[in-house]
Amino acid sequence: MDRNIILYIASSLDGYIARNNGEVDWLIGSSGDENIDLGFDNFYNSIDTVVMGRTTYEQVINELSPGTWVYEGKKCYVATTRINESDNSNRVEFVVDDVTGFIKNLKKEQGKDIWLVGGGKLIDQFIKKDIIDKYIITIIPTILGDGIPLFIGENPEIKLKLIETRTIDGMVELTYVRR
Repeated sequence: MDRNIILYIASSLDGYIARNNGEVDWLIGSSGDENIDLGFDNFYNSIDTVVMGRTTYEQVINELSPGTWVYEGKKCYVATTRINESDNSNRVEFVVDDVTGFIKNLKKEQGKDIWLVGGGKLIDQFIKKDIIDKYIITIIPTILGDGIPLFIGENPEIKLKLIETRTIDGMVELTYVRR
């Protein structure tokens, strides 16, 4: 049985995943309490592989959690266009050629599900190839007005089925699978 590729991400009410400069300081519910349990630990335990774009990777290591590797114990792949790139800490493997083809093959290997972290350009490639099995999107009660869009555009029609909704602190988590 194939592993699932899961897009687990938050979006502003108007469809942005980050500010134009990549900041995600607005990712919070109505109460402003940063310690609300959103069920992340349960999700995180269901995956063993993380896929992200180069910009997201740089944001994680330089801004969001410098000095701490937040994906410890997970296999991590970073899509990049930079040839001969390496990570001296052996935390990640860089994928230069056809990341969607690489992940399609990885999906057939034994293991838990695969988390498509982001960013927008990488998500767009996966959507255009229609290889995301599950979409878990949390809508944050914020209108940003501008930023990095979740869906870039010119996508194929993908029919989805809503399988779960949850509300937490003014946020709405929607879980869809392909029909």
